[in-house]
Amino acid sequence: MSNYEPVIGLEIHIQLKTKSKLFCASPNSFNVESPNTNICEICTGQPGTLPRLNAEALRKAIMVGLALNCETAKITKFDRKNYFYPDLPKGYQISQFDMPINGKGKVMVGNREIGITRAHLEEDAGKLLHELPGSDLKSSQRSDPRMTYVDFNRAGVPLLEVVTEPDFKSPEEAGLFLRQLRSIVRYLDASMADMEKGHLRVDANVSVRKIGETKLPDYKVEVKNMNSFKAVEAALSYEIERQTELLEKGEKPIDETRGFVDHTKTTVSQRTKEAAHDYRYFPEPDLPPIAITDDFIQELRIALPELPQAKAKRFIKEYDLPESDVWQIVDDKSFANYFENVASELGAWFEADNISVEKYKKSLKSLANWLTGDFLAMLNRDGKTANESGLSPENFAELIKLIEQGVISNTAGKSVLTEMYATGGDPSDIVDRQNLGQVSDEGLIEGVIDKVLAANQEVVEKYKAGKTGVLGALVGEVMKQTDGRANPQLVNEILKTKLD
Repeated sequence: MSNYEPVIGLEIHIQLKTKSKLFCASPNSFNVESPNTNICEICTGQPGTLPRLNAEALRKAIMVGLALNCETAKITKFDRKNYFYPDLPKGYQISQFDMPINGKGKVMVGNREIGITRAHLEEDAGKLLHELPGSDLKSSQRSDPRMTYVDFNRAGVPLLEVVTEPDFKSPEEAGLFLRQLRSIVRYLDASMADMEKGHLRVDANVSVRKIGETKLPDYKVEVKNMNSFKAVEAALSYEIERQTELLEKGEKPIDETRGFVDHTKTTVSQRTKEAAHDYRYFPEPDLPPIAITDDFIQELRIALPELPQAKAKRFIKEYDLPESDVWQIVDDKSFANYFENVASELGAWFEADNISVEKYKKSLKSLANWLTGDFLAMLNRDGKTANESGLSPENFAELIKLIEQGVISNTAGKSVLTEMYATGGDPSDIVDRQNLGQVSDEGLIEGVIDKVLAANQEVVEKYKAGKTGVLGALVGEVMKQTDGRANPQLVNEILKTKLD
């Protein structure tokens, strides 16, 4: 067991979902096939142009800050961050330095509190391309392998940079925080937050120290090029192991920036950090300071929806569901709403039929299993939301009712769900049309069981010798003989009666 523990902090760049860019009217849409089409004089840094702040970006930045329990600044301003890079047309980036829109905050991750250092607004840079997009280009337009191209469609897109305290103690905890943050910004409709599309980009700062020490290590390694939550966790795991091995050999890791290599699950050195960057920040002269009133903050606070953590707590208490199922459900706002709509339909049916609360709660657990299992797999496969699936909450509730009342088996339920997903059809009609109704005729089932036992004497002897685990094989054979329609509970009961 290692005597070292990791110290991890994250920097997350979130592209805000607005119609236009942060300081101009160009469309906030950069994932297009044609480079340099959503640009104007302002976002490409032409002389004589003046920026104008996008009020919607400011509003969404504050709402994310409130959701992260950050202190909202009463006065905020923008600053010029000066550096040269080919994708930065002005030669500086408009960012925030000493007066960010959101100050210190905190969020609960599991049962631990993670500190937020700040969350500030800034404009995104352009994008360097080593190969031109599009396969229908003329030969004269095709990529020159010696060239790097610049697409400014992304330049000026509003970014919210969330900086955490170095509070994470494991890669898994960092991954859990990122998933929670993604859910939060999606609930607020502040960002699409799709890492694969660059809406959410993560840099990690990681070092290790001896267990029990409270002082931060005197070095820090920054890790980049991570385009998924799994990549973040893999990169951190590798770095922790690499740095620990160095320290155990008496060597000290150096301050550097490393890039994650996905196919090897390792990191490689990109550059050393011999000195701190001097960006020569100074207040942006073309944008005045902004006063944020208490009334405006309160207005935004009231507009906050029920956030994922609060919804999860309510679902656990109100629906008596396992925490693991709940987090899968509340991760997506529309999916959580769909669950509640189906649960409401189930509740109305059970109340009308005067069925016990215990059976209603059992049906809710069944609903959670079906939603987070087969149904969610279908949605993920096709890139759809629950509302886009064509399955009405009423029909999904009816499917659960048919299963819970024993009208159809779980196996038949899968067939019905597949048909419902494909056609949007009524579950009862599908059951009747495909003759999927569950067989509960004891005489009929007993006849099938007798044939199965006669044909599987070796398995029967194993059961009688004490190997009761083979019962599942006999149940499976009976289900196979009845095309999955036999009542499995009844099959188990009759088999045990005959074998014991």
